[in-house]
Amino acid sequence: MFKIVQLEDYVSNFDHLIDASFWSGEGDFLAFPRTAPGEVAARAVDADALLINKTLISRELLEQLPKLKYIGVLATGYNVVDLESCRRAGVAVTNVPAYSTDSVAQHTFALLLNLAREVELHARYDWSTSRDFCQVLTPQVELTGKTMGVVGFGAIARKVTEIALAFGMSVAVFTRTPSKVDMPQVKVCAEFEELLQISDIVSLHCPLFPENTRMINERTISCMKEGAILLNTSRGGLIDEKALREALDSGKISGAGLDVLSTEPPPADHPLLHHPRCRITPHTAWATVEARMRLFNTARENLRSFIAGGNLNRLV
Repeated sequence: MFKIVQLEDYVSNFDHLIDASFWSGEGDFLAFPRTAPGEVAARAVDADALLINKTLISRELLEQLPKLKYIGVLATGYNVVDLESCRRAGVAVTNVPAYSTDSVAQHTFALLLNLAREVELHARYDWSTSRDFCQVLTPQVELTGKTMGVVGFGAIARKVTEIALAFGMSVAVFTRTPSKVDMPQVKVCAEFEELLQISDIVSLHCPLFPENTRMINERTISCMKEGAILLNTSRGGLIDEKALREALDSGKISGAGLDVLSTEPPPADHPLLHHPRCRITPHTAWATVEARMRLFNTARENLRSFIAGGNLNRLV
């Protein structure tokens, strides 16, 4: 019997959206809620297929798993897997591209609207205590006419651009692949600093590479408009968090909406964690019910394709 082991069921199935019967047609399925690094080899030793999210798959680990034939990454990013070692070992690896595009774009605007209108703060206000027919507790910001600077132009950035345009915003884009920006109403910036100078809101939607680590830093923040808003639903390492804290303290950046941080979960003394100008969600942008069902359905189709001799979403 083909044996499938899921090492981190808590990551995408934290609310038990699916159960073991979802995978039963593909083989003998066993799920562990969490697996510590030192437990991986023992739990995976008899597996034909592993389903992972954050578990590191190294050359040394692969050498301990001679039966392993397949790794299904239950995410779009696959940097946790040593692909070259998998290739040499003859282990197939698949991922799940673009399952969370709509959810992450939606969350980006949830963060932005929270900063612009402070809906929850006003909803919790005891209106019965007001002397007047209305009570405005924070500056209320209208998005129409503002310029959103979108960094990157993959599927999520494109969706964010579409939503921004629907709000009546102008959109500027900075991307390594400007030829992919096929929307005539969008301004393509040749330099990152140009985008920062003209944007009221800057939204990060790019992978993390060594060359763009801390691309938001003291120098680039100095290029931004006074009182700009910064959004990040991509990777925490794109931001120098100490520099962002200083910019929030000074008012250079009026607010930040973040779904990612450089360390997750963050330490209790993280410089941004309880900042009054910062709204942080715990890496939840991807996690709608609909997105996770797309994730599971595609992951199952990937595995079925592999068993049948196909290559659906195969990386190696």
